[in-house]
Amino acid sequence: QVQLVESGGGLVQAGGSLRLSCAASGSIISINRMGWYRQAPGKQRELVAVITSGDSTNYADSVKGRFTISRDNAKNTVYLQMNSLKPEDTAVYYCNANIMINFWSRDDYWGQGTQVTVSS
Repeated sequence: QVQLVESGGGLVQAGGSLRLSCAASGSIISINRMGWYRQAPGKQRELVAVITSGDSTNYADSVKGRFTISRDNAKNTVYLQMNSLKPEDTAVYYCNANIMINFWSRDDYWGQGTQVTVSS
């Protein structure tokens, strides 16, 4: 069994910062890609940022220059530093990880989501 547990969401004023964390635990052999997605009310879930096992990163255009994704492989944890937050960043943020739990398969796992609310 694998679990992804997120933390760090909350309420912040526009222009403020938050740092999200997501820790993976369980029978993990290795973790490939890790990322953050978000879903605002009435909208589809969208990619925010992703980081590979080689630390290559990719960001949605809407967050480039404001958000930074990083990971600590020793802790099986991915972070999302969010600066200069805008009201349009308000959403439930979900952690995603592509994890090898045995030597013949990898699966995608999701966290439970953490609410980020940015007030104007």
